Amino acid sequence: MKKQIQPKFNDYASDPFSLLGLHIENNVAHITVFSPQTLSISIDSPSNSMQRIEDSDFFYWQGKPDQVNKHYRLNVSYDNNVNQSYIDPYSFSNCIPDYDLHIHSQGNHWHIYDFLGANEKTIDGVDGILFAVWAPNAKRVSVVGSFNAWDGRRHPTRNQNGVWEVFIPGITHGELYKFEIVGSDDRLTLKADPYGKHFELRPNTSAIVQKNSKYVWQDKQWLQNRRTKPRHQAISFYEVHLGSWKRDDNHYFINYRDLAHDLVDYVKRLGFTHIELLPITEHPFDGSWGYQALGYYAPTSRFGTPDDFRYFIDYCHQQNIGVVLDWVPAHFPTDDHGLARFDGTALYEHEDPRKGEHRDWGTYIFNYGRSEVNNFLIANALFWIEEFHLDGLRVDAVASMLYLDYSREENDWIPNEYGGNENLEAIEFIKHLTSVTHSQHPGTLLIAEESTAWPGVTQATSMNGLGFDMKWNMGWMHDSLEYFQYDPVHRSHHHNKLTFGLMYAFTEKFLLPFSHDEVVHGKGSLLNKTSGDEWQKFANLKALYTFMFTYPGKKLLFMGDEFAQTSEWNEDTGLPWHLLEHDNHRGVQKLVQDLNAVYTEKSALHYFDFEQEGFEWINCDDSDQSIISYMRKHNDKLILVILNFTPIPRDNYHLGSPVGGAFKEILNSDSDFYHGSNIGNHGIIYADQNTNTGFPFSLNINLPPLGGLIFEPCETK
Repeated sequence: MKKQIQPKFNDYASDPFSLLGLHIENNVAHITVFSPQTLSISIDSPSNSMQRIEDSDFFYWQGKPDQVNKHYRLNVSYDNNVNQSYIDPYSFSNCIPDYDLHIHSQGNHWHIYDFLGANEKTIDGVDGILFAVWAPNAKRVSVVGSFNAWDGRRHPTRNQNGVWEVFIPGITHGELYKFEIVGSDDRLTLKADPYGKHFELRPNTSAIVQKNSKYVWQDKQWLQNRRTKPRHQAISFYEVHLGSWKRDDNHYFINYRDLAHDLVDYVKRLGFTHIELLPITEHPFDGSWGYQALGYYAPTSRFGTPDDFRYFIDYCHQQNIGVVLDWVPAHFPTDDHGLARFDGTALYEHEDPRKGEHRDWGTYIFNYGRSEVNNFLIANALFWIEEFHLDGLRVDAVASMLYLDYSREENDWIPNEYGGNENLEAIEFIKHLTSVTHSQHPGTLLIAEESTAWPGVTQATSMNGLGFDMKWNMGWMHDSLEYFQYDPVHRSHHHNKLTFGLMYAFTEKFLLPFSHDEVVHGKGSLLNKTSGDEWQKFANLKALYTFMFTYPGKKLLFMGDEFAQTSEWNEDTGLPWHLLEHDNHRGVQKLVQDLNAVYTEKSALHYFDFEQEGFEWINCDDSDQSIISYMRKHNDKLILVILNFTPIPRDNYHLGSPVGGAFKEILNSDSDFYHGSNIGNHGIIYADQNTNTGFPFSLNINLPPLGGLIFEPCETK
């Protein structure tokens, strides 16, 4: 064998397959292997010994092609007396089909996560892990991990149209890994896998090799049923931060499986139809609540494994509880180990900070004009729905995506090609997201957290809308909370805070949110936003919830608000469940339970949540007494609602009605069931003919202080 020239790593690292592995020329086979800290290597059998290239960690063999298998096995003796046998990764040709690379480059590969990242594959009958990452401007990409001593020289990858890949046989479940990237700027960084499906526990940021899940789902009936659009169904979300809903006795996180049973039992008892999870995509910093994600394709390891999370969703569905995930496609952290300047360039973000940075949040903005970035995000949305059976996504910070000048100074943004402030690329991305998701998974929900008057957020994309199923009604939320902060003596001057929302209530398909955002950053709890002494605060909160559950729109309530948490939410501890030892807190919880039941059982309160025909004012002008009254309707079903927002009881208050006969008081927020003063009507009252109210009939009602009443027509014997 002729003397071999010692290779230099940097000479072949950008194209390792040009040197490493099996090469046949003129009917002569050549195999080159790089293996540090090694005493000897043989190929397939001891008879095919490799020779060390002088003064190097390269080993070389030359022989006839029929002397070695296509995927030959290397038998390695290391200098620490450890022996290892493995099939050479560099004996495999390109592992990602050209077609998949092509549709990824076009931005239309909805299952690209089956190729990018670390995926279990069987190639030519050999089991292993295919590692692949998109980094088109990198000079070199290597896989490093616990299986190769984190040595970037051991497993450099090949570049296929900007996707770097290598298939490594014999990798076992649970191995840690990252990508070592030399960027276009010659800077070497260790990057977490953008498509990693499981990560080590924070604050560490390595991904964990996962074998294909063998989880057996039991929710087939649920998935079939959800294909029906839920427009006319009762939907009430219980918004949850899993890390602080409840902790174990040692103040530590609870596993997804245990959370499933505790949380679902609680949610069912209170009558919520859905759980909305704050982001559980992997994130290193607890204080970000998940809104600064690292692992977009990984449920956080704080609460267990991906299959543990599958169990969580599966159990929810078996108990007829839907699950929606808070999803963050608007921005990502600037950390070196994440997506930021991934291949030495602004790959996922914009180069110009006037388009690429969120000043308020210290994060980068996704570049929606790049096909592969859109593919990353849309495939991710589908991933959560397909792999984890989620029922939809609440899309965070949509307003920041739509406007180029969102929260920016006058000279700190770049107009679009027409001179406007609309982010045309983001608009197209959103339309693509909603249309693809709905076509692939009918019945799933896409909900926009959008705080402006952008038109057509919930209009179909075919009608030039954004295609969302619902939009958070931030205007109603802000007006309502502001109103309840006023002392009742001043509320008559702010009556329009209660009524103005009906001017636009049916312009979109709205969801009414009292979310985590209202009880953080010094805002205090919902209870302490209301005015008055302790009795008035609890009465105000119960009246507010009665207003919410009878007002047009689907519902969302953040955890802890259902029992009148007194302190601001703290993500670092469990909820103050001890408050339920007190009657007033139990009373609020019981009211929320009963409001959910009435809202769900009475079609008049939910069927036309999005349509004008389901609502009619009875009296919206009684500002002097701070009283409003209205009807909710569905076909021949009728509900009357009256709310008194002062601490003064009103006897024989005249309430108009379109029909006469008996009415039953089906809920009174001031009832002693809810630890109230129990002023009300206690059963059946009758509507008589009376033209003074503007309706053909009227009821004389005893109206409780700071309370709400719900009536429905009934038959009497």
